[in-house]
This record gives sequence, structure tokens and C-alpha cells, in this order.
Amino acid sequence: METATPSGNVAEQPIGEQMRAALIVERGGPDGRVVGDHPVPEVGPADVLVRVRACSLNHLDVFVRKGVAGGHLPLPHISGGDIAGEIVRVGSDVTGVAAGDRVLIDPLVRGKALGEDMQGGLAEYAAVPAANCIPLPDDVEYVTAAALPIAYGTARRQLITRGRLQAGETVAILGAAGGLGTGAVMIAKAVGARVIACASSQAKRDRLTELGADIVIDSSAEDWGAQIWKATGKQGVDLMVDNTGAATWQSSIRATSPGGRVVTCGATSGYDVTQFQPYVWVRELDILGSNGWRREDLEALLGMVRDGTLAPVIDSTYPLEDIRAAEQRLEDRSVIGKVVITL
Repeated sequence: METATPSGNVAEQPIGEQMRAALIVERGGPDGRVVGDHPVPEVGPADVLVRVRACSLNHLDVFVRKGVAGGHLPLPHISGGDIAGEIVRVGSDVTGVAAGDRVLIDPLVRGKALGEDMQGGLAEYAAVPAANCIPLPDDVEYVTAAALPIAYGTARRQLITRGRLQAGETVAILGAAGGLGTGAVMIAKAVGARVIACASSQAKRDRLTELGADIVIDSSAEDWGAQIWKATGKQGVDLMVDNTGAATWQSSIRATSPGGRVVTCGATSGYDVTQFQPYVWVRELDILGSNGWRREDLEALLGMVRDGTLAPVIDSTYPLEDIRAAEQRLEDRSVIGKVVITL
């Protein structure tokens, strides 16, 4: 178990002008990401400087490196939105937090995202608004906390706020082995739902069974939607979670029960979907969009971690120097859960 650094001691430690950071120096492939020295960020009046202890990766980090997202930002750029650490410096106008406080950072800053629209946390230090600091209890480890914001926060809003998932309902989750997917599985089980988890490899499906999925489906099979339909007694699921898009949308619609909901927060296989419209109106389906998370999602997730109803799935941890290997796991889609960089 990690322990908090006593307040005051952190602030007394000298902070140099340079820090180690995973820098995007060129848009494109993995060679565009290098680990090197970078100036420690300045702290504005309403900001704090956080000594980053853990920062989890998301596919967004790969997209930023490739220029698919955040392409307008000057280089070198530091991505990474899921930050947990301790405050080491506070701005002149900051109240309510102090040096030495353990914090989880809400990555949503005035409608923009840390790591995508501004410098992020894949570095020894990150400057963030004090208003984005969420107190991190001593009994929640940094790695665990860093797994929560983008993936688990998005999953909670998608399932609970937008999808209205209730105990006793059946939910199908596509791409269930990734960070967002495993978060959705764990949150759905905590609610008391019956979970159908879809993944492409046997190893992933075995792991999802271990995590509590009631039924696992091979999403690489042509008839995966028909398998869901059959597994529900030809009734369909109450909630379909489809963040894959073009390659899966039509089958997702067909596998949803009358009066059911289909919720999406992305389209990893493409945006142009084909939809057989009669299924939507004959079954009276709700098609729902879900966009990111809210602070209350992150606070609720921390509460679930503390009371033991949620244990984020950590695929692996890497030191900052091994950022390329960590990102490669995401690109290979070989992860089950979250990949976290520790500093």
C-alpha cells in the first residue's frame, strides 16, 4: 500500500528547472515519442503543480501522437490525462488544497482535456487547475486512482447516467477487454446487471469470465450478434454498449430487445454506420450518445473503490522510460484492462 507524504515535507523538496517527460516530438509512429528533459511547467495563480506518481494510458494518447487528435498543438507535446499524485506547489490564489495533498485529477478542464488540448501528465510534474483536484484518500493507491478518470468515468456515465442500467437488466458490452470495456463490465456487475461481454480472443474471454461476466461472446465471429440473441432466449439485451461503430452497429441494433437502448461514446471502426431503420421504430429503441464523464462520476468511482464494490483492472505498469512498449500494447490491442505509467 502506498503511503501519503506528510504535508510540508513535499513542499520543502527542491524542484529543478527540468523534468523527465514522454515527449511527442513528431506526429506519426512510435519513433515520434521520446523520453527526455523538458522544463517544469509554470504554475498560474489558480493552478497547482502535481508530482505525478501514476498516469494511465488511453487510446487517446496514441491518437494524439499520430495527430488524429490534438493535431493543432505545438511540439514537443506531453499527452496523458489520467493523473494521480501529490501537490508540491500552489498558485497565489489557491485555497482548499495544499502542498502534500494526495490528489486525483479530473482531466476535463473548461471543456477541454488534459493531454489532448493542453499539456498532460506523462511527466514527473504537471500543472493543473486547483479546481480539478479531487482528494485522494490514503487507502487508494496511485495506480488504482489513475485507472479511473477517462475510461471508468466514461463507462460510468455511459452505463448509469445515459444508459440507465438497472439491477436485473441484461447488458452487452462490445470491446469488453479494454480499459473502457473492463470498466463497463465491473460497473455493470456492481449495479447487479447480467453482463454479456464480447471480445475477440480466447484469452480475453477467459479473463472476462474471471472478472464476473455472465456470458462471453466471440466478437470476431460473423454471428456474434446472433449469439447474443440466442443467449437472451431471443429476447435481446436491455442495453447494448457499442463503441465500435461501422463494423458492428447493424448487429448491435438487431440484438437489442424491444424497448431497449443502444448507447455509444465512440466509433473505433469508423463513423459511417448502416442501420436497418425498421428495427428502431418497430422495437421502439432508444439510440443514445454519451460524451466523456463528469466530476461526480469520478467521485462516485472513488467511493466504490473505497467500499470494495469496484477494483479497477490493471493490465500492466511501466516506468516512464518504457512508454513506447506501453503504447505498443495498446496499439496491438493485447491489453485486458488499463496500462499505467508509474513515476
